[in-house]
Amino acid sequence: MTESWKSVVPERDRLILERADFGGRQPWGRRPALLIVDVVRSFTGSKPQDVLQAIGEYNTSCGTSAWDALPRMREVLDAARAAGIPVVYTKGDAEYKVQCGGSVKNEDPARTRRVHSTPIADEIAPRDGEFVIGKTKASAFFQTPLAVYLVRHGIDSLIVMGTATSGCVRASVVDGFSHGYPTFVVSDGCFDRSQFFHDVTLYDLSTKYATIVTVEETTGYLKSFMLKAAE
Repeated sequence: MTESWKSVVPERDRLILERADFGGRQPWGRRPALLIVDVVRSFTGSKPQDVLQAIGEYNTSCGTSAWDALPRMREVLDAARAAGIPVVYTKGDAEYKVQCGGSVKNEDPARTRRVHSTPIADEIAPRDGEFVIGKTKASAFFQTPLAVYLVRHGIDSLIVMGTATSGCVRASVVDGFSHGYPTFVVSDGCFDRSQFFHDVTLYDLSTKYATIVTVEETTGYLKSFMLKAAE
């Protein structure tokens, strides 16, 4: 697939960032974890449909971008499981969000409960033993046990997929970097209700906080990781 995020930023702005030496690639880690952010039914919708129709069901739905991404996410998930690396999921905790406020402003309590009570999408559902973290705010790290979990399991890097790219994925990536983890965002394993914000976010993350990778690159790394682990 084409990587539209690479050209969404105006040419002059790209030139400034390149000359200022922003960007660059980090080396893959030796002990990664896969973090899947907020891929619940209220963000995918119950079926594939244009986002303008999908938001009639759930205002958080991302429409067909979600359904396009789900099979690609499954590829990475299958490769991560085969490689034996930890898989961590996040989802909004409905009651915490009602009581403490949610990830965005202007949330209605009744709608918040409905949206955040939906399960993780069946296509990438967690297996027994895979850690599912309930959260209140956008970041997977904010007031959650994620940082403790990563230390306990000796994790040295993060592979991130999920939604929305411009919201909870971005917040989690920035916090992951702030906690000292080289972070890899799977561009075609993330989705957003806005293609523009998806692209701009990936570009911005690539300049400062993360290495942007594809499903193909990621599965290739995980397969080589699996081979090394078997040696």
